[in-house]
Amino acid sequence: MDAQELINSGLAWRLEGSIGRQCMAAIEAGACMLGRVGHRDYWGNYVPSRDEVQAGTKGSFDYVADRLGAEHAEMQAAKE
Repeated sequence: MDAQELINSGLAWRLEGSIGRQCMAAIEAGACMLGRVGHRDYWGNYVPSRDEVQAGTKGSFDYVADRLGAEHAEMQAAKE
């Protein structure tokens, strides 16, 4: 599984801390976006879906498209 697939499944937030941190770094860099569904992390905190964050902000489709292009964003979104 790659980072986007871990994020989509929610597994990124339930595994050891370093994996979640790497996935969050990928989101912040615009390489990945949040999944379509929100999840709870290991500690019970809620991680929102990409549709729950404002367009253009970290984790959204638009943020990824702005950073790495629409083609990359479409490719990441298709991993659902």
